[in-house]
Amino acid sequence: MRGIFNFFIEPKGERYTNKKDNNGNELILNTELQNHSYSNRIGIVKSTPLAYDTPISEGDEVIVHHNVFRRFHDIRGVEKNSRSYFDEDTYIVNDDQIFMYKSIGDDWIATDGFCFVKPLKETKQFAGTYEKPLIGIVKYKDKNSSEFKVGDLVGFSPSSEYEFIIDGQRLYRIPNKFITIKYEYKGNEVEYNPSWA
Repeated sequence: MRGIFNFFIEPKGERYTNKKDNNGNELILNTELQNHSYSNRIGIVKSTPLAYDTPISEGDEVIVHHNVFRRFHDIRGVEKNSRSYFDEDTYIVNDDQIFMYKSIGDDWIATDGFCFVKPLKETKQFAGTYEKPLIGIVKYKDKNSSEFKVGDLVGFSPSSEYEFIIDGQRLYRIPNKFITIKYEYKGNEVEYNPSWA
């Protein structure tokens, strides 16, 4: 089954990532449907669109929007699936709901117009925060961006970042147009990854 303009994907694992293994015991971190933070954001491509060519292939892993696999309550309190839902193993997504992809054995590649940035640990003793605001190291980027490369130290606009946990790392998805400055990379910057990531 293939869509004309849409990807057909399935969740990698379950629809929610709200369970952790604690010495052989299952620990449930969250029981709310409304909390998007625990919605699974990793899918596997079942089929690609017929109408256009894409670098994404069947079997690739993709990072998707947090609402793709999510359930919610409507205004009457009735539990509903997202509009991407087709059945429990199939979800229909547009290309603008996919932010990153990778083939088996390859590294992640951001889709056009996006990059993923790793925040830095705050080094000032009395700053009051654990990470430096609006600055980070580019971990993944799209193929077409030439203004910066992976490993560059960059600054970005306020409220342009969106948090993802990818391969155990906390990263911000940022549109390329909101990267405002490329800093001189000194090499003594420390990446910040909280213990819960």
